[in-house]
Amino acid sequence: MADQSLPRAVLWDMDGTLVDTEPYWIDAEYDIVEAHGGTWSHEHAKALVGSDLLDSGEYIRRHGGVDRSPAEIVEMLLDRVVERVRAEIPWRPGARELLGAVRSADIDTALVTMSWKRFSDEVVACLPAGSFTVSVTGDEVTRGKPHAEPYLLAAERLGVRPEDCVAIEDSPTGTRSALAAGCRVLGVPHVVDIPAELGENPEFAGRLTVLPTLTGLQLDDLVRIFDRMGQ
Repeated sequence: MADQSLPRAVLWDMDGTLVDTEPYWIDAEYDIVEAHGGTWSHEHAKALVGSDLLDSGEYIRRHGGVDRSPAEIVEMLLDRVVERVRAEIPWRPGARELLGAVRSADIDTALVTMSWKRFSDEVVACLPAGSFTVSVTGDEVTRGKPHAEPYLLAAERLGVRPEDCVAIEDSPTGTRSALAAGCRVLGVPHVVDIPAELGENPEFAGRLTVLPTLTGLQLDDLVRIFDRMGQ
């Protein structure tokens, strides 16, 4: 790695990237909507992947017929998902291994998630101490993904430029957020595909690489990907 530039930090999305909790959120959406006499669909669920939770709450209120405020809907979602994750955390393949390798190399990390802190804390508590240098959660930002604010705030808290970071994301919403902030992005799509045209957009100048999985991805591989996207 001597001839390659190291990222100053690796910025991690959580749901769908580090943990396979999107099914938990989707189950909670169906449960809440049906309990309030509405109907839900997989297309509605896919539309919310990676989104700010208050935006999701408003979407569920409007499309699911749930007569509660967005904040109340978010709390109902969190109650259900926290209960599920306390019983079992479904880790995404290769994610913990790569996270551990990054920290072992003394590269800073940030958790950048639209989940609220009371949920993300449950996940972080099950990782080795110090896995994340800083974190940014959905209840700490004014404008959530796909806006650039979450990744800009993570870079600010780390004291680095977004351009010197690589973000790891699974959704088009999160990918747009990281690209808009100026990060280089490794996309590992899960529930929703990351459109190829995102990487072809001249505004983002080749700063997106998409892989099918993190399984077997070593730190050297991540550094090569980061370096290539900076050329």
